[in-house]
Amino acid sequence: MKELEAVIQAVPKRRVGPVDFSVISLKNTIDLVWDLSTTLRERGKTFHFCNAFNIALADCYDTYARLLNRGDLVLSDGTPVVWAGRRLHKDIAQSWTRVYGPDVMTGILERTNQQAAAQPRHYLLGSTPETLKRLQLRIEREWPNADVVGYESPPFTAPTEADLANRDARICESGATLLWVGLGTPKQDYEVRRACLSTGVTTLAVGAAFDFLAGTKSQAPVWMQQSGTEWAFRFASEPRRLAKRYLWGNPRFLFAAARTRQSGRITCP
Repeated sequence: MKELEAVIQAVPKRRVGPVDFSVISLKNTIDLVWDLSTTLRERGKTFHFCNAFNIALADCYDTYARLLNRGDLVLSDGTPVVWAGRRLHKDIAQSWTRVYGPDVMTGILERTNQQAAAQPRHYLLGSTPETLKRLQLRIEREWPNADVVGYESPPFTAPTEADLANRDARICESGATLLWVGLGTPKQDYEVRRACLSTGVTTLAVGAAFDFLAGTKSQAPVWMQQSGTEWAFRFASEPRRLAKRYLWGNPRFLFAAARTRQSGRITCP
């Protein structure tokens, strides 16, 4: 475990807007998540996958920025974040690549088919019961060695302290070593930190990964993901739900990125 701690501490961090990103490759991220989930440890780690909207929110709300910056690893989930990071930090530009939450989850599941030794034990938290059921069926079909020890779709109402305590007890009793959280931004980021501190399980905020892997939502074509226009595909798919994310979030992200090297902060009205 000390070796893993050293690996995490050695990952370079660079700031875009108010968020400190961990500059690490997709492959190395998958390796790290796998090792954390199959190695005895006292405390799990938190993984946040952040895109332009996360940066926009963090630029408005100091509490959210501080939450992200207390995470063990904050990964560049969106291509525009990678572009901004490369432009701002030329010393590390060649190493800065996209680390997409759904790709990490898929990579871990793919590895379960390749390695028969120690395996992660997965707990899925978020989305809807229908999506979780379809995700379960796909995992059973394509990654039969994956050990899913629990899954639940929390109600949309705010949980009570008793609700959270019962949830944590279920996670601990399941023996989970990886907790995948898909509760939407920014709710999932708060839950990742809370759940990890409470249960000691390595916890990852993977956004729409459940929906994409379950097939309940369509992913943008690879060329759109690589060209930074994935947002347009998603906006066209869900215009009402994602209007604020893109019509407000994209300009705010650009504003925050441009101000990265300035010392002042602007508070949203």
